[in-house]
Amino acid sequence: MSPSIRRRLVLLVLASIVLVWGVALITSYGQAKREVSEWEEARLAELAQILALLDQRNLTTLANARIDVREEEKGGEPGANDADDDDALPRDALFQVRKANGEMLAGSPQLHALNAWDLPVPPASGTQDVTLGGQMYHSFTLRDTTLGHIVRVFEPANTRSDLVSGVASRIARPTLIALPVLAVLVWFSIGLSLAPLKVLSGAIRSRDVNRLEPVDIGRAPTEVRPLVDAINLLLSRLLHSLERERAFTADAAHELKTPLAAIKVQAQVALAEPDTALQRLAMERVVQGVDRSARLAEQLLLLARLDVHEKLSTVPLKPAVVAKDALLANERNAQQKDIRVTLTGDLRAEINAEPVLIGILLDNLLDNAIKYGQTGGSIEVAVEHAADRVQLTVRDDGPGVAPGDLDRLTNRFFRATGNQATGSGLGLSIVARIAEHFGADLRLGQGLGERGLSVEVSFPAYAAVR
Repeated sequence: MSPSIRRRLVLLVLASIVLVWGVALITSYGQAKREVSEWEEARLAELAQILALLDQRNLTTLANARIDVREEEKGGEPGANDADDDDALPRDALFQVRKANGEMLAGSPQLHALNAWDLPVPPASGTQDVTLGGQMYHSFTLRDTTLGHIVRVFEPANTRSDLVSGVASRIARPTLIALPVLAVLVWFSIGLSLAPLKVLSGAIRSRDVNRLEPVDIGRAPTEVRPLVDAINLLLSRLLHSLERERAFTADAAHELKTPLAAIKVQAQVALAEPDTALQRLAMERVVQGVDRSARLAEQLLLLARLDVHEKLSTVPLKPAVVAKDALLANERNAQQKDIRVTLTGDLRAEINAEPVLIGILLDNLLDNAIKYGQTGGSIEVAVEHAADRVQLTVRDDGPGVAPGDLDRLTNRFFRATGNQATGSGLGLSIVARIAEHFGADLRLGQGLGERGLSVEVSFPAYAAVR
């Protein structure tokens, strides 16, 4: 059986009610017991005072009769119900009345059978429990100094609980009757309160896979609203992710279409051209087109992995060391354009990152700087340690980018106007995504001599991370 919030709430509510009612019943029973005990003692004292006022003749007559001290007798009142009688057993009070010198004036004959006729009299007035004939009795002694009488009254103790049990029964009976009714009411009340969850479940279940707009169930309770908001936030993220993937797929298809079409044209030229030199030139262009398509595919795959990958494990590394490797990898391209590349700054600064991704970041920055830099120009790679940040900057002195295009350079497949160099428009997108992955800040600005482009990536320093 699957867990049920409704069932759990009903059980918890009913258990709480039963617990509270149980405590209340026990407390009421104890209180009723004390009240009845006090009332019984007062009644015995009152009976003793009455007996103290009687003369010897009346006392003798009363001693030979039964003194039934029950507050109710079967059939004692018109319409009385015997089943509701609080004192179903007989309750005969016994008594002794003596003079101050101890002479017996009158007493209940039953005291002889109980071997209590000559029972010692307590020295002071008050209540006392005594055992007579193996049975417990409540006793009250009254020393009346005015009349000179000593009155002692006895009452069986075993029937005193009748009244208390009746009180407890009258308290518990409505509770036992009301509990099933209350359970039904609680069940339906909780079901009514949980109805918005059913509405929400139905709204989500009826959704088509392409419907990702926010869920609206009307006026939701305060407890359900966070769940609705969380679902709507998730749907918004899914919608944004799908839109981004659709745009990425469309742009990727468009970017791949151009080099593939060029490869096809060059291949057709090579097949149709009888001149061997022209055939070789066409095949070289085919190879260049394949290389461009392969690099584009690699960049697309890298972006896809960065989009879905969880945080990678990181190690302390020196950006300057990674930069040297990137310089060596791009040295040939720089020499072809006679570009001078220098590495400056704090070569011992460390960051917490993944070496391969930092290498890809630097490789893209250097490739862009060389590709779009001017022939015979300069490129500067600087590593600076300031406070708790390590800044990695690549500057060139090429034609630069129009101020209006700076904010769009990190968009995928965006290429600044006026650039003639071949490219996919993914290099800075990859740089921006890697920087975001490691919590770094990316800033774009003017390059060397107020020309070209400057790309600054500010990482948290390793010491600050540690």
